[in-house]
Amino acid sequence: MKLKCIIVDDEYPSREELKYFIENYSDIHIVKEFDDSLDALKFIEKNKVDLIFLDINMPNLDGMCLGKIANKFEKKPIIVFITAYKEYAVEAFEIEAVDYILKPYSENRIINTIKRIEKSFYENKIPSKEERLLKDRITLWKNDKMKVINIDDICCCKIKERETIIYTGSEKYIANMSISSFYNRLPKERFFRSHRSYIINIDKIEEIIPWFNNTYNVKLKGLNMQIPVSRSNIKEFRKIMRI
Repeated sequence: MKLKCIIVDDEYPSREELKYFIENYSDIHIVKEFDDSLDALKFIEKNKVDLIFLDINMPNLDGMCLGKIANKFEKKPIIVFITAYKEYAVEAFEIEAVDYILKPYSENRIINTIKRIEKSFYENKIPSKEERLLKDRITLWKNDKMKVINIDDICCCKIKERETIIYTGSEKYIANMSISSFYNRLPKERFFRSHRSYIINIDKIEEIIPWFNNTYNVKLKGLNMQIPVSRSNIKEFRKIMRI
């Protein structure tokens, strides 16, 4: 299940910039966007929303008031304030906002916040019956047929256009979803996102090859390919592999 969010901001360029980061660096689903807080309030009263990106200086109902109302819901949405005003930060954290981001956005700040929220959401949510059944087996497409395979047989996954290609030692399968969605369905103790375009099975690593700029390429058992470990993931990779 994807994390559902809305964006509440009366500045169109600001909404577009935020949408770009969400759509390109996460698997978060943007349900709707609003330039009026009252419309947003009516929507969240009738629809389940996991996350709200919320500007403060809004017409009709300011964002802080909307945040206080949402914080009283039985199932509180996660709130991230996005604003040009520094002076409301203390008040924002009093209603348990997870972040307070000042405009103009810092790219790293936005991306880190999105990733942190997404990671926390998937680690803490209760898995559904379907997700529990996927613990050891997964259903994937091969040609025009669906095949059930053991997750341990997966060597690696990579992006190809809008699909995710899954490699076992001898076969290749297709998952009609983003690589982020597929990664969220895999056990993190066995699989590692080595690069934005690749996932590797840690147990299948056969050789680690030093590469340019202090990065690595990884060779996996049964596969005739080398998979990159990006610079942003090197530290975590070294920790996992005890390098």
